[in-house]
Amino acid sequence: MSSIPALTLPTTGGATFDPTALQGQTYVLYFYPKDNTPGCTTEGNDFRLNHDAFAAAGVKVFGVSRDSVKSHEGFKAKQCFPFELISDPEEALCEAMGVMKLKNMYGKQVRGVERSTFVVDGSGAVVKEWRGVKVPGHVEEVLAFVQSLKQ
Repeated sequence: MSSIPALTLPTTGGATFDPTALQGQTYVLYFYPKDNTPGCTTEGNDFRLNHDAFAAAGVKVFGVSRDSVKSHEGFKAKQCFPFELISDPEEALCEAMGVMKLKNMYGKQVRGVERSTFVVDGSGAVVKEWRGVKVPGHVEEVLAFVQSLKQ
């Protein structure tokens, strides 16, 4: 498995995402295409609804897209997300994690974020990944995996 690159990115709440500051902490990075779109809203809300269970397992959740912090702040407030959203407009983290893909949209090839989720352990190593995620049932699957780490 790969590990998370050492980079810092802005997040909602005026904070920054810095993997080195998360040493010793298990966390989830879920990559999604765009704020305020139906699938991304549903996925974010699934993480919101399960947030207490992730916290009880000692796991932080972060959403990642190419949207600006301003866009993320509005999306987070509107949906009442209890976790931070990471802004990656230069695609540094997206590229490092290999989530930028060519997709077909209305018959045209466009470059975009492939919905993907990664569980990162306390050493910064990716211990599980899901790519090409379908939203229904996905968050529950991620939660079951992180809960299994504590057993």
